[in-house]
Amino acid sequence: MPRLLPAILAMAAIVVASNILVQYLLGQWLTWGAITYPLAFLVTDVTNRLHGPAAARKVVLAGFAVGVACSLAGTQIEGQFGPLVSARVALASGTAFLLAQLADIAVFDRVRGGRWWSAPLASSVLGSALDTGLFFTIAFSAALSGLLPAADVAWANEVLPLIGVGPSAPLWMSLAAADWLVKLSLALVSLAPFRALTDRRAPGPA
Repeated sequence: MPRLLPAILAMAAIVVASNILVQYLLGQWLTWGAITYPLAFLVTDVTNRLHGPAAARKVVLAGFAVGVACSLAGTQIEGQFGPLVSARVALASGTAFLLAQLADIAVFDRVRGGRWWSAPLASSVLGSALDTGLFFTIAFSAALSGLLPAADVAWANEVLPLIGVGPSAPLWMSLAAADWLVKLSLALVSLAPFRALTDRRAPGPA
């Protein structure tokens, strides 16, 4: 476990920072948390490369536990419009994080024999797409209002042009699209630190 401590601490720091920064808007479609959160995939992929999928799953479970703690704390803190984290958002956040990170690990392990960039890129792109789709659908889709009827998601279902320029769609779809574009960009940018952190340190192909 001591060998995984740096990864666990990094994952915990990213989860805590993202839970705080999600409260602050960045433009019309994003929050600052959208910038920090995708780094969780980098931590998972570096751990997978250096220590294998079992170790990566331990790091993910540690991050999940921290995320649950942050969400529970957020449900008890009153903001301007009620609790900082609604029960529905907490459910969406935990579900999306855990399933997306485990999918990332599985895809990475399946592709790890290819070029050094193929496993981290494929796993991050697919994992982040799953994360975005699950989170925004569970948290805000009117179709799932039966999950927690008390949660008010009417604001997220206001119909607007997609990201301000596309066809008409519920607001939450614009938020999801912008979020995934950031994740996709960071998946590409993260290839450089992935290479730097794993080069000459791990046996065998990436």
